[in-house]
Amino acid sequence: MNAAVLIAVMSLTTILLRFLPFLIFRKQTPPYITYLGKVLPPAIIGMLVVYCLKDVTIMSHPHGLPELIASLTVIVLQVVKRNSLLSILSGTAVYMLLIQLIF
Repeated sequence: MNAAVLIAVMSLTTILLRFLPFLIFRKQTPPYITYLGKVLPPAIIGMLVVYCLKDVTIMSHPHGLPELIASLTVIVLQVVKRNSLLSILSGTAVYMLLIQLIF
């Protein structure tokens, strides 16, 4: 029962946060908010890349090769397919296969 209440509260909070901008800016979105909407997604992706690669050691085995191959997989798939979900899932799968089976 407690888990159901917790999931319901988290779901309602997520829904409220998603719809809040539409409720606040009904008529016109301020230019600053539009600017943030364009700038923040690439900035967040950049921060995630830095966070994911911060502990890579290129001076010892496997010299960052699994991370490099997985990153290149994500980049190539994103350029070719333009599908973020496919790119990220494929890069994750490639990385996991590399560290489990090869390196």
